[in-house]
Amino acid sequence: VQLQASGGGLVQAGGSLALSCTASGRTFNIFRMGWFRQAPGKEREFVAAINWGGGVTYYSDSVKGRFTISRDNAPNTVSLQMNSLKPEDTAVYYCARSWGNFKPTDAKWYDYWGQGTQVTVSS
Repeated sequence: VQLQASGGGLVQAGGSLALSCTASGRTFNIFRMGWFRQAPGKEREFVAAINWGGGVTYYSDSVKGRFTISRDNAPNTVSLQMNSLKPEDTAVYYCARSWGNFKPTDAKWYDYWGQGTQVTVSS
């Protein structure tokens, strides 16, 4: 499975950005897709995830109500709509795949990762 993330950029606080991640290759065994982020000097943290069948979603407390994860109309594509962005949302954002019903917030259960896309929110 290959994951290609796109859509990062620079935005002012309060603005919006949308990220996309497209999976290719052996995509038939995707159980869940997730987004994680890593800010400089910090550990990678969970942002959001969606179950591929059924669409159950999960969010970290820090983004709940501001970010929305969804399956895109394009095949094997997951999107992350980010609204009301804050400077503390600045990070490299990674999409990832999990093949089973494991803990959605734990990065160790995701086995394929995209290359990351930079999101910078200025104050």
